[in-house]
Amino acid sequence: MACTSFVKLNTSASSTVFGQRSFNQRSGSSSTRSSVSRVSVIRAGSYSEELVKTAKTIASPGRGILAIDESNATCGKRLASIGLDNTEANRQAYRQLLLTTPGLGQYISGSILFEETLYQSTTDGKKMVDCLKEQNIVPGIKVDKGLVPLPGSNNESWCQGLDGLASRSAEYYSQGARFAKWRTVVSIPCGPSALAVKEAAWGLARYAAISQDNGLVPIVEPEILLDGDHSIDTTLEVAEKVWSEVFYYLAQNNVLFEGILLKPSMVTPGADHKEKADPETVAKYTLTMLKRRVPPAVPGIMFLSGGQSEMEATLNLHAMNQSPNPWHVSFSYARALQNSVLKAWQGRPENIEAGQKALLTRAKANSLAQLGKYSAEGESEDAKKGMFVKGYTY
Repeated sequence: MACTSFVKLNTSASSTVFGQRSFNQRSGSSSTRSSVSRVSVIRAGSYSEELVKTAKTIASPGRGILAIDESNATCGKRLASIGLDNTEANRQAYRQLLLTTPGLGQYISGSILFEETLYQSTTDGKKMVDCLKEQNIVPGIKVDKGLVPLPGSNNESWCQGLDGLASRSAEYYSQGARFAKWRTVVSIPCGPSALAVKEAAWGLARYAAISQDNGLVPIVEPEILLDGDHSIDTTLEVAEKVWSEVFYYLAQNNVLFEGILLKPSMVTPGADHKEKADPETVAKYTLTMLKRRVPPAVPGIMFLSGGQSEMEATLNLHAMNQSPNPWHVSFSYARALQNSVLKAWQGRPENIEAGQKALLTRAKANSLAQLGKYSAEGESEDAKKGMFVKGYTY
């Protein structure tokens, strides 16, 4: 989506820093203090213990998330890259290849599914969710309904899907899902506007509260897009403002922090910036942002790859795990786990084993990166190729 101009994030009307906003409220009348006190109390829900257990299972050492929650249209683009038609049978064959990979559970703790896959079975009649459970992989579900234009903004977007979310979440839980994913985006070339940031944060917080109320651990994902020629310092500034707003509204909605997971973007320069950042710089900036904005109560930080090459995403994750962190710092990759699989499989039954081997290779590499033990020695040229797509949609 084109942007009309670069507008600095305007926070003068209302502070977006969690601590500062709370301090301003506390300095008011006794009724205001009472209101803030009520907002800060987290009510014990019927699923609280299960949510904490699920989050800890997903945030387990050496494991991360395989994201295969692309819409049918986006999955069709993946299949088209290897000459396959976008049919349900072909989508089933591809996702079956991924979810039945022997040994996958050693490196993967959760998998985000599209609704079609949650209700789908393999060609021999086994439910896809059961294939995951057999390997101690937690099934998850994409619950948002996609991005649409945000009126009154600088050509920005907002994420729809809150209507009917409670009933859908309850049904997903009964089908076997135990965590949820909601993706909204923030565009730096578009400002971002204060309106877009507030809308993203509030939508994520409402989704998170509804998910927890229905037994699903919410993955909180305000993706800061790579689009643009901005510096890494600009990305850091915007990321800090976005995450402070997100956690303010999560607290207002009484979300249990111990029962959520985050899916942030890594703090990098814009894709078109003349200077690229090495893994050590990305790690330094990203961890600085997280330590300033994310409470240690959050069990896991599951990074998105955001169009980085397979090797780049793994190297950056490795660099972030060279010293202890307050949280489990891991991965929730889609393209950075699937790209090699598609090239190895090519849609041919005789190549299923090769495709599964490629998936295990990438999953193991990121498992080692989560443990801080990855080496890029022996990586293929394909793994080094970037996958950035301007204005990428799922």
